[in-house]
Parts: sequence; structure tokens; C-alpha cells
Amino acid sequence: MSNQNKAYLCAITAIFFWSTVASAFKLSLEHLAPIQLVFYATLFSIVALFSILAFQRKLSLIRQYPKRDIYKLILLAVLNPCLYYIVLFEAYDRLPAQEAMAINYSWVIMMVLLSIPILRQSIGIKALLGVVVSYVGVLVIATKGDILELEFSDTLGVFLALSTTVIWALFWLFNTKKSNDIVVSLFLIFLFSLPFTVLSLWIGSIFEWPPLEGLIGAVYVGLFEMGITFVLWQSALSLSSVVARVTSLAFITPFLSLVVLYVVLGEQILPSTVMGIIFIISGLLIQKYFSRREEMN
Repeated sequence: MSNQNKAYLCAITAIFFWSTVASAFKLSLEHLAPIQLVFYATLFSIVALFSILAFQRKLSLIRQYPKRDIYKLILLAVLNPCLYYIVLFEAYDRLPAQEAMAINYSWVIMMVLLSIPILRQSIGIKALLGVVVSYVGVLVIATKGDILELEFSDTLGVFLALSTTVIWALFWLFNTKKSNDIVVSLFLIFLFSLPFTVLSLWIGSIFEWPPLEGLIGAVYVGLFEMGITFVLWQSALSLSSVVARVTSLAFITPFLSLVVLYVVLGEQILPSTVMGIIFIISGLLIQKYFSRREEMN
């Protein structure tokens, strides 16, 4: 099998698992409070990432990790997984899974906006049009297609879902340095996040042994949202001769997620959700197209 075919296999596997996690979130939250799901999923993710490093014979890199970067990792650990997943699961607890998933998918556009003040990047007027189109899609989803009324089924839930896009974008913008091994960095970030998650559990006074169903859900989320799937995606990017061949496959994710939500949860998929996702992806493509044109000029 060629490297490019291996890249496609890794990417498709990652996309499949990412397409199932919205359903896994919703099912798990029937048995666990959001912070409990974060705690247990983080634990299993740490175990998964440690096992991957052991398999790759990279455990020695943990001790060799530059001390000057440790404080940065601690800051990143507060953002993600701790804060990001607490807010995300609270949003899923309040909203239909299709709404929370689709709004959260707009994090790519939020990253474009935040890169302006943080990375001092510029964005042209035409590229900004793509941002506007994407957020029209978010409004379509949040208002169930009734944009003019601007009435939300759960205003706090929509706010939380939008907040996750800010947290996720900040995490990756502050994590732009790639000189250290990515899997080692991710393992340490998750490890450092554990004390903050435990503190959140203590503040919420919900130290309880989870029911079996919740524990199974946490295992699935820890392995296939936070741990193994990320490594598969990184492998796909590194194996592909042209990165765009792999990244373009990610646009399948929200639509496949809707199919899984319908099959697994029986959640009736609203036309406004499909239309909103189309707007979000169209806006992203518009923004990328005009940004490339501006770079070429």
C-alpha cells in the first residue's frame, strides 16, 4: 500500500470516529454530569496516549521535553481538555446534538478571526465575506431557520457552543510551535489538565463512581475523540504527499455526524441544520479561496 493510500485510510478512520462522537457525547451525558465525563474521558485519553508513545518507543522524549515549554503546556491544558470539554459537554447537555455539533464546527472560522490579533495576520474584504457566510449558517442552525425572529431554543446552550469555538481556536493558535513531538506534547497537556479537572469535580461536589453505561461512554470519548483519533489524523497529514487531499475529507464529518445521530439517537435532522452546515462550509471555502488569491498577489 502506498503512503498516500495509507494517508487516506488513516484520515477516513479518523473522520469516521469523529462523526460518531456527537452521539457518544449525548448518550454519555444521560449517565454522567459534563465535568464527570471530562474527568473520566481525560483519564482514558492519557492511558491511550501513553500506550501509543510506548508502542512508538518515544517514552524517553517525555523526560527530554524542554522545561521552558512546560509552563506553556500547563496554560494549554487549562484551555483544552479542561475548559473546552466542560463547556462543550454543557452545550451538548442543553442543545440537540445536531445543533451543538454544527455550531461547534464553526471553530475554523473563529480561528481565522482570532489569528488577526494573535498572529498579526490580515484578512481581506473578500475573504471576510466567507466569515460572514459561515456565521449566517450558525444563525440558521441556532434559530432553526427563523433568522429574522432571532429566537433560540436555549440561548445559554447556543452561547456555550459558540464559546467552544473561541476556546478551541485559542488552544491551537497558542500551540502553533511544532518543534516538539506532537503526541508527547498532547500527552503532557492531557496529563497537566488532570489536576484542574479534579479541582472542578471538587468544586461541583460530584465525586461519584459512574454507572457502567457512563464509564463505557467515557472510554469511547477518551479513545476516539481525544486520543487515538488525533494520532490517526496526524499520521494522515504526515503520510500524504499533498496535505489538501486529506484535509478536504474533513468536510464530510458534519454530514456523516448527522447520519449517525439519526441512526443511533433517532434525532430528527432539521433542514435548517443541513442548510446551516452548508453555509458554514461554503463560507470556509470562500475564505480559503480569497485568502490564497491575496497571498499569490
